[in-house]
Amino acid sequence: MPDQIADPSDLRGDCAQCFGLCCVALPFARSTDFALDKPAGKPCPNLRGDHRCGIHADLREKGFTGCTVYDCFGAGQKVSQVTFGGQDWRTGTKEHARQMLDVFPVVRQLHELLWYLNEALGLSAARPVHADLRRALERTERLTRQTPQELAALDVAAHRQEVNVLLLRTSELARAGVAGKGGKGGKGGGKDRRGADLIGARLKGADLRGASLRGAYLIGADLTGADLRGADLIGADLRGADLTDADLTGAFFLTQPQLTAARGSAGTKLPESVTRPVHWTAGS
Repeated sequence: MPDQIADPSDLRGDCAQCFGLCCVALPFARSTDFALDKPAGKPCPNLRGDHRCGIHADLREKGFTGCTVYDCFGAGQKVSQVTFGGQDWRTGTKEHARQMLDVFPVVRQLHELLWYLNEALGLSAARPVHADLRRALERTERLTRQTPQELAALDVAAHRQEVNVLLLRTSELARAGVAGKGGKGGKGGGKDRRGADLIGARLKGADLRGASLRGAYLIGADLTGADLRGADLIGADLRGADLTDADLTGAFFLTQPQLTAARGSAGTKLPESVTRPVHWTAGS
């Protein structure tokens, strides 16, 4: 994919280069994903002094499934090693720690955008907007390298909206001509299911080729054997969705956290941008 200009390895979390920021900055709510309540800014009780998780090997068994599906898209190491030059939040001043924890969620959003923009540049069908995508990627990367003060003041929502216009156009171009039996659903390929409530939906064997599933709620949906080739999955909630033997070849804007939150099998066909979750087993 020669048009991609970001290094994909920089857009995956590297806990060895991070100071456990996600375990401190982010809040937890007691649920099926987390075994306890934790406010933002308070370290998780499982966080050790070396910034490693004390129950990492047993997170699912201990009720912390939410931690197993989380990925900061490389924001943790960027904030730890670049923004703050390797200075630990534990050893700095209270103001330093507050700034670091405030900046981390901002950079995480920017890195997620870098992931989408990088993938968009790898889609040959989106070539008409590659120049605009490249400019957006370069600008987003520059934003991630601002000072802590500049990052804290950044209107990241406005920037996301600007980038989303390009990602929507990318989706239309990539899905054109990939429609399934569901018929046309807007400017792209298959049906437009943006934001659809498909919680627990029975979609076994469904033809969703080229569908827009942006932001769709697919929690616990049965997608076994479904055809999702060329579908736009940006922001789709796949928690507990069954992707056993589903075909996601060519599906785009699918992130590793989304996939890890779902269930699948050895027969599930995946796009090159993600890897098969380790907890998936044949027939799961």
